[in-house]
Amino acid sequence: MAKVHVAIAGVGNCASSLIQGIEYYRRAPAGSLAGLMHDDIAGVSPGDLEFVAAFDVDRRKVGRPLEEAVFAEPNCARVFNGQLPLSGTEVLMGPILDGVAAHMADHPEQEAFRPASLLPVDVAKALTDSGADVLICYLPVGSEQAVAHYAEACIQAGVALVNCVPVFIASDPVWAKRFTDAGLPVIGDDVKSQLGATIVHRQLARLFADRGVTVDRTYQLNTGGNTDFLNMLARERLASKKHSKTDAVQSQLDAPLAPRDIHIGPSDYVPWQRDNKVCFIRIEGRGFADIPIELELRLSVQDSPNSAGVVVDAVRCAYLARNRGLAGPIEAPSAYYMKCPPRQMRESDARASTEAFINE
Repeated sequence: MAKVHVAIAGVGNCASSLIQGIEYYRRAPAGSLAGLMHDDIAGVSPGDLEFVAAFDVDRRKVGRPLEEAVFAEPNCARVFNGQLPLSGTEVLMGPILDGVAAHMADHPEQEAFRPASLLPVDVAKALTDSGADVLICYLPVGSEQAVAHYAEACIQAGVALVNCVPVFIASDPVWAKRFTDAGLPVIGDDVKSQLGATIVHRQLARLFADRGVTVDRTYQLNTGGNTDFLNMLARERLASKKHSKTDAVQSQLDAPLAPRDIHIGPSDYVPWQRDNKVCFIRIEGRGFADIPIELELRLSVQDSPNSAGVVVDAVRCAYLARNRGLAGPIEAPSAYYMKCPPRQMRESDARASTEAFINE
C-alpha cells in the first residue's frame, strides 16, 4: 500500500480525532471498518496516512510529540484511542498572524489559548524537509492571513492542500489559478461533516423542493463547547463562516431565499458541552394549496470525529489527484466533502461525481 505523508496546520480537536481515528482503523480487524465513507480509495486505506509534520502556536503543544500534543489542553475531543504510537513528529511553531482571536486569552486555562514564545519556523522549508504530500488546514475560523500563509507555503513546497476552514482558497479564482499554475491540487473550502448540521440541512431543503413544497424561511442554530465555538464568539471573524454555511443550503433551493428569511450560523458557546455540538434546524414552507408545513429537528454529535470521517477521504482524494498530475481545485471531492466548493452540486450528483473521480 502507498503511504500518504500528511502535514497538519492546527493541532486542535479535529486533528486529535483524525489522528486517533487513523490508528483506530489501522488496528481494526479486517472487515470491521464501520463509520467510513470509503475503506479504500485507489489502494489507500485510512491506516496508510502517516503524519510527518504539524504546526501550532499554543505553548502546551509546540515542541511536544504529536501523539502527546493532540491530548493537550484546550483540546476536549473525545478520547477513544488514547494509546497512540510514537510518531517521530514534533509540533512546530507556526506563524500566529490573525490565527487567534484576542478574547481567547481571557478564559480559564482549560479553555483558552496560551501563546508559545518561540519564533515561527519557515513553514515551506518544514513541509519540504518532512516530505509531506498533503497539508490539512485546521486553523480557526477567521484566520485569513494565517491560512493564506500556509497556502503559499504549500505552493512553494509542492504540497497539495485540503482546506477545512472557511477561508476561501479553492473557491477563490486567484488562489485556484496559483495552485493550477503550480501543478498542485487543492480541495476546499470548509469541511462538511459526515453527518452534521450542514449536510442534514442541505438534504432537508432539497427534499422540500423535490416534493414541491415551497420553502419560505429557515434557520440553523448551533451550540458547542470546544475552542471552535469559543473562537467564534468574536463575531467579526464570522463573515466567511456564515457565507459558507448559508451558501451550502441556499445552493440546494430552486430559488434562493431573501437574506431576512434565512439564518445559518454559530449561535453560542456553552463550555460544559465541550466537543458536543447541538444543532437546531427549522424550515417553514407551503405545500398543496399553500397549506403551511413546518419542520423542526435537533441533532447532537461529537463535532470533531464527525469532521474526521470526511477529512480522511478528502486527504486520500487530494493524494490521488496529485499522483494523477491534476492541478487546481478538484471539483467533485470539493463539492462532496466541503461546504463552499468552487462549484456547488446537489448532494447526489456530488457523490456520483466523486465516485467517478475515484474510479476513473
